Amino acid sequence: MLMADFPLRMLCRLFVVNRNSIYRANAANVEVPMLGKESEEKAKLIELAARWPRYGYRRLTIEMRRAGYPVNAKKTRRLMSELGIQGHVPKRKARTTQRNPCLAGYPNLVLKLEVSYPEQVWVADVTYIALREEFVYLAIIMDVFTRQIRGWHLSRSLEQTLTLNALSKALLHHQPPKIHHSDQGVQYTSQVYVQTLNQNNVQISNSEVGQAWQNGFAERLMRTIKEEEVDLQDYQNFDDALQNIKTFIEEVYGKKRIHSSLGYLTPAEFEAHWQKHQEVTIIDPSVVSI
Repeated sequence: MLMADFPLRMLCRLFVVNRNSIYRANAANVEVPMLGKESEEKAKLIELAARWPRYGYRRLTIEMRRAGYPVNAKKTRRLMSELGIQGHVPKRKARTTQRNPCLAGYPNLVLKLEVSYPEQVWVADVTYIALREEFVYLAIIMDVFTRQIRGWHLSRSLEQTLTLNALSKALLHHQPPKIHHSDQGVQYTSQVYVQTLNQNNVQISNSEVGQAWQNGFAERLMRTIKEEEVDLQDYQNFDDALQNIKTFIEEVYGKKRIHSSLGYLTPAEFEAHWQKHQEVTIIDPSVVSI
């Protein structure tokens, strides 16, 4: 029954049931009827919307189906409207990188590129996070094809070690990408960063100055982290932020959060599916690659 999972006060308010009548029924040993099918769906939708507060009706529809509720998008939208569940308008992201005019940028190699396999393109970006008494900075590297985060680092400083540590972690656990794409911030065009990429035979790609949309994959990733983790928390200190962000990146984003661009699979599911499909393709060349 729903009452085993949700507060009685909330259920009564949601389904317009007099709470006293339920108390009286229980006191008289009268069995309280279970809520109807749509009520069950509403309760599940509330649970999913609370878990994923930035999801729209499309993703919530998929999550409902994954949970065993065969609803369509139209019904999810109706239930959301009746429950007063609405999407949130994204907040703008503050810029945290500055271009050094003395350091030459690189051409944009991914502007019209079709990404079709893992480690073809990595994108990188930096964002700030406001704590109670200080700002900290998060550097991320993501594989575009799988949407998996390959490396990340949280620091109190915007110094070169911020992005270099994220890159080093990515290269430690994964094959180097064919292309590394970022904006022209000094963290990404510095001698040591460029040298690290060159040593791993990685082609360097930059978005044009003032064209943030050209690093859209990284921008959207940072927006997701902000909206679905950072904006919903009140970190006590650096260690608190580090632990919570680590959990979100490594457990939630990679293994639980579904992506419309991945056919509503999680990055981990999508990558595993792709790898399995490649193994089948090698055995049977007649199988068409995804």
